Amino acid sequence: MFKNINKSAGQASRLLLVLAVVVLVAVIIVYLVMKMADRPVEPPTLNPGGVELPVYEKTLGNIRFVFASAIDRGSVLRATSPTQKDLVATAGGKFIQVTIGAQNVGTENTEQNVWDINNIVDSNGRNFIPVTGDVVRSWLPSSSFCGALLKPAFDPLPCTKIYEVSKISTGLKIGVESGKNRTGLLDLIVK
Repeated sequence: MFKNINKSAGQASRLLLVLAVVVLVAVIIVYLVMKMADRPVEPPTLNPGGVELPVYEKTLGNIRFVFASAIDRGSVLRATSPTQKDLVATAGGKFIQVTIGAQNVGTENTEQNVWDINNIVDSNGRNFIPVTGDVVRSWLPSSSFCGALLKPAFDPLPCTKIYEVSKISTGLKIGVESGKNRTGLLDLIVK
C-alpha cells in the first residue's frame, strides 16, 4: 500500500518539475519576442567616414523646423523706393536672407510667439544677429510669419530674416527655438 503512495508522489513531483521547465521556456520566448519587437535604435548622425551629416530639419516639441533657403544678397541691399537709402554692410560683411519653415506636428494650435528663428553661428563660433526694425523691413517678404500661431498638420509657415555675416564665415548654422529651453541648429546652404 505504501509503495503506490510513494510512486504517485514521485510522479507528481516529476510532473511539477516538467511543468516548471515548460513555464520557464515560455517566459524566455515571450521575453525574446518582446525584445525583438522593440523600436530599433536610431542610427547615429555620423556617416561611416566619421563626418557629421548636415541637419536641414529638426522637431522641437510639437514644432517641426525645415530649412527653405539662404540667399547671399551681397554687401549692399539696394533701395526699393526713392525715399529709401541703400543698406550697406560693414566692411568685410555681406547680407544673407534666411527662410525657415515651421509646422505644427501636434494636435492643438500653438500659441503666438512660441517659436522663432534666432542667430546664425559659423564654424568658428561667431554669432550673427538678424537685422531688425524699419531698417530692413522693405527687403523682407510680406509672407514672413515668424512666431505666428501654427495650426496642427498645416503646411509649414515661412519665417524670413536678414543677417549681416562676415564674408569669411563658413559652416553656417541657424538657431531655431520652440518654447522655453527647446533650441536646435539647422545647417544653411547659402546660394
